[in-house]
Amino acid sequence: MADPASYRPQTGEIPTNPGVYRFRDPHGRVIYVGKAKSLRSRLNSYFANPGGLLPKTYAMVHAASSVEWTVVGSELESLQLEYTWIKEFKPRFNVVFRDDKTYPYLAVTMGEKFPRVQVLRGERRKGTRYFGPYTAGAIRETMDTLLRVFPVRSCSPGVLKRAQASGRPCLLGYIDKCAAPCVGRVTPEEHRALAEDFCSFMGGEAKRFIGRLEKDMAAAVAELDYERAARVRDDIIALRKVFERNAVVLAEDTDADVFALHEDELEAAVQVFHVRGGRVRGQRGWVVEKVEDFTTPDLVEHLLQQVYGEEGETQGRLPREVLVPEEPSNAAELAQWLAGLRGAKVDIRVPRRGDKAALMSTVRENAEHALKLHKSRRAGDLTNRSLALQELQEALDLPVALLRIECFDISHVQGTNVVASMVVVEDGLPKKSDYRKFSITGAAAVDDTAAMHDVLTRRFRNYLQEKASQAEAAQLPGHQAALEAMAVASMQDTTTPAPRAKFAYPPNLVVVDGGKPQVNAAARALAELGIDDVYVVGLAKRLEEVWLPDSDFPVILPRTSEGLYLLQRIRDEAHRFAITFHRQKRGKAMTVSALDSVPGLGEAKRKALLAQFGSVKSIRTASAAELTTAKGIGPSLADAIVSHFSNGAAASGEEAPSINMTTGEIIET
Repeated sequence: MADPASYRPQTGEIPTNPGVYRFRDPHGRVIYVGKAKSLRSRLNSYFANPGGLLPKTYAMVHAASSVEWTVVGSELESLQLEYTWIKEFKPRFNVVFRDDKTYPYLAVTMGEKFPRVQVLRGERRKGTRYFGPYTAGAIRETMDTLLRVFPVRSCSPGVLKRAQASGRPCLLGYIDKCAAPCVGRVTPEEHRALAEDFCSFMGGEAKRFIGRLEKDMAAAVAELDYERAARVRDDIIALRKVFERNAVVLAEDTDADVFALHEDELEAAVQVFHVRGGRVRGQRGWVVEKVEDFTTPDLVEHLLQQVYGEEGETQGRLPREVLVPEEPSNAAELAQWLAGLRGAKVDIRVPRRGDKAALMSTVRENAEHALKLHKSRRAGDLTNRSLALQELQEALDLPVALLRIECFDISHVQGTNVVASMVVVEDGLPKKSDYRKFSITGAAAVDDTAAMHDVLTRRFRNYLQEKASQAEAAQLPGHQAALEAMAVASMQDTTTPAPRAKFAYPPNLVVVDGGKPQVNAAARALAELGIDDVYVVGLAKRLEEVWLPDSDFPVILPRTSEGLYLLQRIRDEAHRFAITFHRQKRGKAMTVSALDSVPGLGEAKRKALLAQFGSVKSIRTASAAELTTAKGIGPSLADAIVSHFSNGAAASGEEAPSINMTTGEIIET
């Protein structure tokens, strides 16, 4: 790696004008392109304190061997030049938004003699108009429906040549889903006019075509040509079916692209809804790795550059409005650049209220789901899992392979209903059968560190007890013979499940959700139990720092490290499991029943009583003999129930209904 000081330019040599700069590696390849309002200020920030840079930026300045810059006249020019160079050089350290899936587009090849309608994926082709993107099922149905009204050619070049050679059209020509220009039914000009009408309809002029067909149908009826009127009626129904397939979300004169993103410390997922004529015409998504410490406005700026820089080559792709979650710092220059691509004004806005803000919220939910899906797919890849485990082992300098990892998290609301969760990962995959939940009460519920100490103590005390009992059993005479007999019995009796230990074998690594205090509490619990072969780390949520016991400084994993991804997924799963259990416990605590305080009456017997008598009121008035008719209720318990309600009624003088303490709703009457 090169020393940045070896190629640092003199401060006086760098101009203070706006411009664009490029970092090159020793082979002369451009590895980063950036722009700045003041080149001197920006470039000095890379060299003043390289050790304080973010990991990815640190790697970039050490991978480079030279830096050069170009002065421009305005920020708009720097924006245009930056995009041009990024597109030309494809620098490895620049932000790149990658499609989270390959979306199909409905394409019309207007550059051919006989334009063809087809479904295309991948890179855009010159002379082709694109509509969408759509889901795979919807695009086929849309295309099939529209070919009835606009019978544009959809066959392959091979089929077209065979039809021209034989003088007979293909099947679509016989069923009137192609105008058959191959055999001269229509002229090339007439067929191109059909393709233009197809594009106009898909471009948002549906009402014009539907209105024209309605006039044709009325004219056919006036001429008593009912067969033609019926055909036109069916065409109208087909167009309306396509037109109404997209939900109306905004005013009919609204043409806008609505962007939203969901991000964490390492990645961001972006979704966009393409709204044309007030209807959602398509959806698209990207996932980007945060190679720099970008803010949301910075991500929005690079997103618009990439999306419209690619699509701006196609006339008419840009809408009048671009709705974004946060306005970029150079929104005016971006709007001016987009207006030049569109050939008309483009407004960049942040919706604050109304229908557009509501639609933005929906798009944001899609982005959140897209990021979760991306991470889950990434987690399922064997290569990434192996790499993550290896990176984690090397980063933490552990002498053992991480075959089993357990993660613990505490959940509560202001110290009430304190619970903890334990999730397990083996070979990089969750093992849900070994997940455990803990209820924490008493002194251990004072704070998170005491709760963490209590949970780790309970978990590993159980492990030591199981280990000791197995060791004692191994010392007993006939131990091996007993094991063989149990194995034979288990093979013969497949209906009885084998007994399962309360806790499986110990982990190689314990991960706690928290920083230095939580890690030290966990390490203290293990030390008090005499366990020295289980390693402990903590993952602090704010900066994703990895803390080791009794360490004054955290371990900083690279932001694109597979090991950090693995720790984050385990931590998030532990948090989900803990908060689910906390909500269940809190819900039960908020529901109060008159039967709860009856001594000896558990949940199963309460359900049996309610099933038998239907309500608490009926149970109150029942005699002891009648109560014994319920399943599981014996004479002594029936007497206790009667005595409880008699004493309670005498004390209160009135019946106390069962209520939900959250809503005040009467549960049982």
